[in-house]
Amino acid sequence: MSHEKLVSFFRPSAAVKAATPEDTAAQIALGRMLFFENRLSKNHDISCNSCHDLATFGVDGKPTSEGHKGQKGTRNAPTVFHAAGHIAQFWDGRAATLEEQASGPMMNPVEMAMPGEKQVLATLNSIPQYVKSFKASFPREKKPVSVANAARAIAAFERKLITTSRFDKFLAGDESALTEQERRGLELFAASGCTTCHNGPAVGGTSFQKLGLIEEYPTEDKGRFEVTKNEEDLHKFRVPTLRNVEKTGPWFHDGSVKELPQAVRLMAKHQLGMAFADAEVDDIVAFLKSLTGALPGPEVLAPPTLPPSTRTTPKPDPT
Repeated sequence: MSHEKLVSFFRPSAAVKAATPEDTAAQIALGRMLFFENRLSKNHDISCNSCHDLATFGVDGKPTSEGHKGQKGTRNAPTVFHAAGHIAQFWDGRAATLEEQASGPMMNPVEMAMPGEKQVLATLNSIPQYVKSFKASFPREKKPVSVANAARAIAAFERKLITTSRFDKFLAGDESALTEQERRGLELFAASGCTTCHNGPAVGGTSFQKLGLIEEYPTEDKGRFEVTKNEEDLHKFRVPTLRNVEKTGPWFHDGSVKELPQAVRLMAKHQLGMAFADAEVDDIVAFLKSLTGALPGPEVLAPPTLPPSTRTTPKPDPT
């Protein structure tokens, strides 16, 4: 398959909204602090970074993450890297944007468990540095400290969470960027139909697809059906990005798959009705590993120094 043909699968998709907000440096800096801010959780022990650890490619390496009082969700926490390029957020797409997604976990009783917006606002307003940062980030607003603006700032920071890999050099025209085996894996990946779902710059995230398209996949999770109540959406999930996939296991919506070759075999079986030979699996895995990029520097990854609590900051609540 020609280089030009292969590259064509990974161009930006019209399905992903082209319009992205103009993020300011102040908003990004505030979002970075809020991403690492444990006090946005009821017991001051969980932040966005707890489940989406930036130092480990935006995941925590667990099948399902632990929230308030050690409660576990039912789905695997997907990576936040490259999430800005997705058609929607969460496995079931219940949040249309990064902004909408960012506020969800704060008030989710299983996750950060804040009792409501009032508690979030009381926390932020009790810390003078946050009040100042919100004013700098949203200077035209009468009440800059809001849950919506907190989510807006977190989303601004998350739009910076992208990695660049050797595959990007290949896309840019350097055919020598991939080894012979990786190129074989990419050609098989494209020829067998994997690019029907895993396409666009993030190598995924551009559509919802039924898990078990050809052969039924054993899962109780109804996927997008829970959001739309449309029978056609039963067992449909937002296709995950394959960027950094080597580093973001365990895989699938339930985190049930612990080995990348096994994930390839299961996808071939259930989505394509195919059985790859071991050598073919090895080639595809080699290609997938070429999608592992360089993480950003400490100016993004390192936990920032957070402003101190004050006398009026709500106390941790383990209940």
